[in-house]
Amino acid sequence: MSRTSRLSAAVLTALLAVLLSLVVAPASSATPPGGSHHGGPPGADPAEDLLVIGHRGASGYRPEHTLASYELAARMGADYLECDVVSTADAVLVCRHENEISGTTDVADRPEFADRQTTKTVDGVELTGWFTEDFTLAELQTLRAVERLPELREENTLYDGLFAVPTLDEFLQLREDLSRELRREIGAYIETKHPTYFDGIGLSLEEPLVADLREARLDRRNSPVFLQSFETTNLRELDAAGVEVPLVQLLSASGAPADLVAAGQPYTYADLSTAVGLAVISRYADGVGPEKNQVIPLAEDGTLGEPTSFVADAHAVDLLVHPYTFRNENAFLPAELDEGTDPAAYGRALEEQLAFWEAGVDGIFTDNPDTGVLTRDLFEDAELSPAA
Repeated sequence: MSRTSRLSAAVLTALLAVLLSLVVAPASSATPPGGSHHGGPPGADPAEDLLVIGHRGASGYRPEHTLASYELAARMGADYLECDVVSTADAVLVCRHENEISGTTDVADRPEFADRQTTKTVDGVELTGWFTEDFTLAELQTLRAVERLPELREENTLYDGLFAVPTLDEFLQLREDLSRELRREIGAYIETKHPTYFDGIGLSLEEPLVADLREARLDRRNSPVFLQSFETTNLRELDAAGVEVPLVQLLSASGAPADLVAAGQPYTYADLSTAVGLAVISRYADGVGPEKNQVIPLAEDGTLGEPTSFVADAHAVDLLVHPYTFRNENAFLPAELDEGTDPAAYGRALEEQLAFWEAGVDGIFTDNPDTGVLTRDLFEDAELSPAA
């Protein structure tokens, strides 16, 4: 090992002490050195079940984070439904991708809320719009969802104005109802959005999240739930609080966790995505959610490159790997998989997803759950065939 490599490893190893020091209470000493103590839900073994996660529901077909989107994802065969949670002014968790809601609701067209438009800084980014924390739940539920990507998903605009903003409780109840109706367990994959920001305005996400899970009887070791975050401190706090469902550290190809930036720490997602960084994550989490290009990067010409060591490094420390986000449109596909020049047209998404299943991922986040189910079936059939 070169001197530079030794120094890098030493610096990254020190990240463990930093992460441990940034939480209010220490994590359980029962955590084994090589991985989390959570255990995970049935079927969480990466050698057993490959998961299709409905990204914000079936957001390729319905406005995201609506009960209609979640229901369609389940009916298409998704194993888990993803809900991003933010807070209202009265501390109720609701399902929105961001707390700024001008792009996902009709709030800008509501004159009664015109005076709520404001400018805020969230995780270092200045945003102008309307924010969930400035609305009570009753006010928020008068709004209706709209398609976030109308230029790419014009068909989804057919449903603009039909669906309300759901609460986390409503999401969890729908999960239970659909599990009963479809006679299979459908899981909840919940992300806390901007937890450091919400802590700073007195609307902590973790306590109401834990309370909602307990009320739904989904706080047990084998509950069909994953909790995820792009930040590190709140995952450690959930771990320390005795939350037993699996925790997932979200990662990115760029930037740094907002909590570490706020604490003045220099560590980035790139640091956390190394073999040493993944070993650190394994002390408090059960899985990682990397940006898909961290698993298979794009070449200089925009085509799909060769897999990195990310999956092998994560599996070496018993972490599940659930990359994001797989979408069918040309705009989101590697260059060689485009069909025609229309960015909204579907390309050869099956080939992209098959490459990731072959790279060893344990699940995928997709806006098109039916496509994810199909590629998983094709991959598993090929693995089981005599010629494989």
